[in-house]
Amino acid sequence: MAEQKAPPQSAGGPPHGSAPAAGAKPDAAVVRDALGVGTAVGLSGFAFGVTSAGSGLSLLQTCALSLLVFTGASQFALVGALAAGGNPYTAAAGAFFLGVRNAFYGLRLSQLLALPRVMRPLAAQWVIDETTAVTLPQPTRRAARIGFTVTGLTLYVLWNLTTLGGALGAEALGDTAAWGLDAASPAVFLALLAPMLKSTTERATAALAVLLALGLLPVLPAGLPVLLSALAAPVVLFLRGRGKKAMPETRTETGKGAEAGAGSGTGTAGTGAKVKAEAEAEAEAKAKAKAKAKEVKDTRKSGESGPPSSEEGR
Repeated sequence: MAEQKAPPQSAGGPPHGSAPAAGAKPDAAVVRDALGVGTAVGLSGFAFGVTSAGSGLSLLQTCALSLLVFTGASQFALVGALAAGGNPYTAAAGAFFLGVRNAFYGLRLSQLLALPRVMRPLAAQWVIDETTAVTLPQPTRRAARIGFTVTGLTLYVLWNLTTLGGALGAEALGDTAAWGLDAASPAVFLALLAPMLKSTTERATAALAVLLALGLLPVLPAGLPVLLSALAAPVVLFLRGRGKKAMPETRTETGKGAEAGAGSGTGTAGTGAKVKAEAEAEAEAKAKAKAKAKEVKDTRKSGESGPPSSEEGR
């Protein structure tokens, strides 16, 4: 995805009453977007609570996962593997590796938000897909901080409340597939991601990642296909680099062909000038020969009409 660097700005934002800087996004618009994302994704906590309770986890274990882990994809991967009868250690390993992506989000967000050191451990708990998707497109540091805070707070509170409600009402809700709650989180994330895929490279990477995830899903444990789909990025970048290297070679060959054509044109022009010079020389030689023949003829005529011989005089 495309990254944007926010210009440095004071933590307090613009002075009271002053006009927002050029390109700045109104705080109300940032809050509105963040609340929309937090609310939409937070409601999918119902599905997690029901799924977790159905997999055999207790109410305390289910709520502890949402409070301490707080990354929906890893939580669903864990309880899904347990519900399918998988080994708890394998399920935990898959959930852990799936959550590693949040560490890479943190590397980018730490530079963008530039939070005080005392706040970083608390903010790290909210570094997830949704907060990253809301924060990165913001044009200023102030907007990025507002988007991150409002999205993280809304989603954290609502996710834990709905997890509790889903675990308590698991029997009443029945099959979550009938409600479609398990699809809410992926749908919202795709809606956030799609507008950020602006370049051809980004679209190609996303498409290849989807193909890898879908192709590996039937043959690998839960969580691993998503991790391996990240290989799409280096593959696309490698192919793009090879394409860039091939372009200068093509241009060089084209340039050589043009130079050869120019040289051929110069040679043709030189040959034409040579032929013309030879024709002129031949014409000049013919003219000289004709003039000499005429001179010889005139000399003969003057000799025939000259003074009489000695015999004729006698």
